[in-house]
Amino acid sequence: MPVRAAGAESGTGIPKSPTETMEELEHTCPQPRLTLTAPAPFADETSCQCQAPHEKLTIAQARLGTPVDRPVRVYADGIFDLFHAGHARALMQAKTLFPNSYLLVGVCSDDLTHKFKGFTVMNETERYEALRHCRYVDEVIRDAPWTLTPEFLEKHKIDFVAHDDIPYSSAGSDDVYKHIKEAGMFVPTQRTEGISTSDIITRIVRDYDVYARRNLQRGYTAKELNVSFINEKRYRFQNQVDKMKEKVKNVEEKSKEFVYKVEEKSHDLIQKWEEKSREFIGNFLELFGPDGAWKQMFQERSGRMLQAFSPRQSPNSSPTRGRSPSRSPSPPWVINKTSPPSSPKAASASLSSMSEGDEDEK
Repeated sequence: MPVRAAGAESGTGIPKSPTETMEELEHTCPQPRLTLTAPAPFADETSCQCQAPHEKLTIAQARLGTPVDRPVRVYADGIFDLFHAGHARALMQAKTLFPNSYLLVGVCSDDLTHKFKGFTVMNETERYEALRHCRYVDEVIRDAPWTLTPEFLEKHKIDFVAHDDIPYSSAGSDDVYKHIKEAGMFVPTQRTEGISTSDIITRIVRDYDVYARRNLQRGYTAKELNVSFINEKRYRFQNQVDKMKEKVKNVEEKSKEFVYKVEEKSHDLIQKWEEKSREFIGNFLELFGPDGAWKQMFQERSGRMLQAFSPRQSPNSSPTRGRSPSRSPSPPWVINKTSPPSSPKAASASLSSMSEGDEDEK
């Protein structure tokens, strides 16, 4: 990166002395990212080549926003395997420690990690790329050292190192950040409880059968999953059993839905039947009940029939007909032996005969 000396040339064209030039050199340190549309660069692509004096800062000075002509360079390192929210929160805290900060993140290589910590799930290239796409990271340092040396700190112009305050014992040391703490360059961050790379790996190991069966179902081979022939057959059989259970469950749910619909329909039918039954019973009682229309109609017709069958009686005030002197009326003790008419027709016939007799007598 080119170095520009402020005031290196005067108005007369005579350069200033070397002492004045070094004192007035401007800081050309990379500035924090202003856009998030591109991943963070690697350190070997934009390394800090600033020739201006890099004065030592205290934490109090950095929190006040000094120096004003350059950002405070904060360094955080780690393995960052299976990059998760706990990693992101730690980097967020490191980025926001000071008003104007530039966050450098060191990622250890696979060889160094396997030597001091153990095997990783993600390889170093994947871990580098994961860090580059974190919004809080301004620069990624590949193949970072396990223990920070003065030369490394000076090369990258690091002001402070951010990490959780729990002693990190490794590489024969009780705390690899002990000398950083003694130098007054250590700034603690808070660890996120409940999540870590070890916790995630523990879940995978605990539920290994579930994940193996899932990946077999998705098309991975037993060789890719390092699964034996017997376990492969067992997993595939379990997958078939699970599918059958799911089908049975779906059938049960559909059956319950069908029964619910039938019950709902039957309830509606019963309600309608009850309404129709009440209407039918009401109409029946209205027609055939004790005071129903049918009884009244029957009584009226019965009365008419009785009137038609019974003869009319002559009124008591009718005048007596004149009788011939030759015939005297029958005494009251003479009983008429003729039988009464058996029907209305017979009665009318007798009446007509009696009237004809009377006419003959006249």
